[in-house]
Amino acid sequence: MPRPTAAQLAYGSATVIVSTIAMLLLSQTRTGLGVAVISAAALALGLLVALTVPLPRRRGRHAATRTRTAALHLGGPDTVPPDVAAAGAPAPAPVEHPVHH
Repeated sequence: MPRPTAAQLAYGSATVIVSTIAMLLLSQTRTGLGVAVISAAALALGLLVALTVPLPRRRGRHAATRTRTAALHLGGPDTVPPDVAAAGAPAPAPVEHPVHH
């Protein structure tokens, strides 16, 4: 399992704190069992929020090279998307396919 990002930790922690305070104020519970139930619910909600925060996509140089290579093999150099061409990935050498008659 990958390590949580700073955004996941921040959103999850903020959700636990804010939801715990809100539920305690709204329910006006004074019993230990009520506080425990509300705390458990807030923790579950915080975990849900932390796990649903989208992870950043990493697009390194190798991904751009693979996309450019696939485009060149499929449709030629004119089909390379502009964002891939601007990524600075070196163009692969053209592949010669033998013609069988």
